[in-house]
Amino acid sequence: MRSETFFDYPVFNNVKEVIYHSVEKYPNNVAFRLKEKNGEEIKYLDITYTEFLDEVNSFGTGLFKLGLRGKRVAILSKNRYEWPLTYVALLFGGIIAVPLDKGLTDIEIENSILRSKVDAIVYEEKYTEIIEKIRESKKSNLKEFISMDKIENARYIKDVIDLGKAEIEKGNKEFVDFKIDDKALATLVFTSGTTSNSKIVMLSQYNIARNISDMQLVEDFRSTDINLAFLPFHHTFGSTGQLIMLSSGITTTFPDGLRYIAQNLKEYHITFFVGVPLLIEAIYKKIEEGIEKKGKKNAVKFGKILTKILLKFGIDIRRKVFKDIIDELGGLRFVISGAASLDPKVEGGLNDLGILTVQGYGLTETAPVLCAENYKYRKYGSVGFPMKNVQIRIEDKAKDGIGEIVVKAPNVMLGYYEDEEATKAVLKDGWLHTGDYGYIDDQGYVYITGRKKNVIVLKNGKKIFPEEIEENINKIDLVEECLVFGLPKDDDVVLSVKVKYNEETVKEKYGEISSEELRKIIWDKIKETNKLVPKYKYVKNMILTNEEFAKTTTNKIKRFEELKKMNLN
Repeated sequence: MRSETFFDYPVFNNVKEVIYHSVEKYPNNVAFRLKEKNGEEIKYLDITYTEFLDEVNSFGTGLFKLGLRGKRVAILSKNRYEWPLTYVALLFGGIIAVPLDKGLTDIEIENSILRSKVDAIVYEEKYTEIIEKIRESKKSNLKEFISMDKIENARYIKDVIDLGKAEIEKGNKEFVDFKIDDKALATLVFTSGTTSNSKIVMLSQYNIARNISDMQLVEDFRSTDINLAFLPFHHTFGSTGQLIMLSSGITTTFPDGLRYIAQNLKEYHITFFVGVPLLIEAIYKKIEEGIEKKGKKNAVKFGKILTKILLKFGIDIRRKVFKDIIDELGGLRFVISGAASLDPKVEGGLNDLGILTVQGYGLTETAPVLCAENYKYRKYGSVGFPMKNVQIRIEDKAKDGIGEIVVKAPNVMLGYYEDEEATKAVLKDGWLHTGDYGYIDDQGYVYITGRKKNVIVLKNGKKIFPEEIEENINKIDLVEECLVFGLPKDDDVVLSVKVKYNEETVKEKYGEISSEELRKIIWDKIKETNKLVPKYKYVKNMILTNEEFAKTTTNKIKRFEELKKMNLN
């Protein structure tokens, strides 16, 4: 298996070492560019790496002064500057950080606070009402309430920063000189799902810092890049991703919302973007629509043929040929996709335009990255190669080479919080059993075929990964999303699918159409996708709906809940 590296980067064992290295190397680089609106007037505020470090140390010193040394602090907000400021300050001071999902219900927020036993919370104004209810209930350990916005009944974050700054000026270096215990518990991260049944992953700074060091060795991060922080910070992919930015001298900006992504890409001249397939595929769809509207489909097709020929001779003129398209995206250079499988057509299409696009694979339990493609090695459909210090093996292989992915690496979690049984079930002799099925091809590329718990087993012993079938069906233009499942029949199961159709596309293509006609059209298209797989994987039954699926806050379908609705669980 390849362990080739392309860039030099030191091995760091904690986040404090990572950030101090960046500040020394890129003191005057802009770490964050913030938009300030005053009516119609828009201003941009730049915070350099040096200024960010000063603010982290001031805030951390303020937290220590409030008695939070050795305590636990939750963070609850959308992606904004105060989130990474808080997160980094907590890590620097050995205060356990507990990122909370901003999309949770009030009950779930309260459950998360109770389960993680936090002593303080840093939050934005939007959550004032639920935080006040929790305060009044007196069920939690919460003693300190720090708001990112100036509100009543809470400390203002800027006041805590000023408190710490004054302490430092008086010679208080308790926080600044705090020595990190690299392998101690640093953060408690809730896995996706409702908080009543989600596990809480325990990660150390060693887990996170070593993952950053590994990624730096193979990915083309540049200190001139500008990043749009779209991926939620409460997700490990988002929080570690932000630390990657700070380890690279990159500038981070914040989106105004999902509807404004295209506008923000141009506004900030974004060159680097980390996202989920749903968003990346939507961006690519807009590119294709733009090419179609301008009547440039044939010109682009010819340009792709020409640039591919020249690439074989080591001549890369893609970004010159497709400059107009790239400029519409703000100058986008590098895209990383994770959390689910990216359509190979989209990955290939972006790379053909000269926008380096790679896929990765990881888990919350691994802080998170295990494998990734890179600028030199890509194979569409795969998730690339393991990081340099990640060992991967396939356990209990079937004849086709597919089995459970098992890993050993410095970024593997400490365990699940207050759940020894669940920890023992996945951590065995230093190896983490991921619960994902996959295989490694003869070149060393890793492929993910599906989740172990989702596998459908037929009476004849054949295994079907619903994700594979769903990927094919989701490519049908009328299908918004789908869920493949086994419908019990006698002593076997019938492979079935529940399809949510795209009302807008149906109306656009067929106008007013009866449900029977729509059902026949979609069913005929599904039968066409059956031809892409062996006969035992053929879908033989369909449920059609226009109702939304139950989702996690990371937009994944809650299979268990959907099956329960159909009385199948």
